[in-house]
Amino acid sequence: MSCLDIGTIGYNYSHGSDFVMDRPNGVGCWLMLIIKTPASFVLGEKKYDVRENSFIVISPEIPCRYCASGDTYTDDWIYFGADGETVKRFGELDIPVNEPVYLGDTETVSHIVHILAFEHYSAEPLHSEIERHYTEILLLTVSRLIRSGTQISSKLFMEKNHRMTQLRTIIHTSPERVMTIDEMAGYVSMSRSGFQHLYRKMFGVSVTCDVINGRLERAKRLLSSTDLTVAEIASRCGYSNEFNFMRQFKDRVGRTPTQYRRQL
Repeated sequence: MSCLDIGTIGYNYSHGSDFVMDRPNGVGCWLMLIIKTPASFVLGEKKYDVRENSFIVISPEIPCRYCASGDTYTDDWIYFGADGETVKRFGELDIPVNEPVYLGDTETVSHIVHILAFEHYSAEPLHSEIERHYTEILLLTVSRLIRSGTQISSKLFMEKNHRMTQLRTIIHTSPERVMTIDEMAGYVSMSRSGFQHLYRKMFGVSVTCDVINGRLERAKRLLSSTDLTVAEIASRCGYSNEFNFMRQFKDRVGRTPTQYRRQL
């Protein structure tokens, strides 16, 4: 596993419009920046107007100068050493060196830097090992953002993930409240096909099969723990009528609901 030999690390540092970092002879060690505000960079002989939410790895020897492009300059930074294996890892992960790359959203990456900063300056047990693992997670996360090219906000992703989990909870606890597939897709702001694909990817089962499984598992619980009629159980499990329920139950369980109850 690759490892950044972290010297110093800073999270969410802000400076005024007069901020300038000028290293005409190079930084002297490796430097990683999560750039959260617009900035101007000169690396060697190349000039860059860097957008907010960008990322860069700067090698020790290259002359560099960077400054704010607006009222403030904010970044996360890591000064680190890197052996040949770590530098090779940058290439394997398509992480460029001495070239800023726009990530679109840096919240997830910055959160990892925040954790790294805590572990680096911590005296808690295993902090060095935890730091070592998080440096690899940091590189992998940056690589995924670069390769995906989608730059979906982590807030939007977390909201979508939360809503998908909410839907599955409803499917397995309150199947009578289950919406149609089109309504579920609308709930997570996705197309029908996109929603179905993501649901299978997240939970390892199609949404249609999961709805049936959720209904039948609840039916089994009600058959074994209540005296409700088959028609009442069908209604509580989201079926429009008892005949559809009885047919699907027998197809999947191998017995009618009444037979299932009697054999308990």
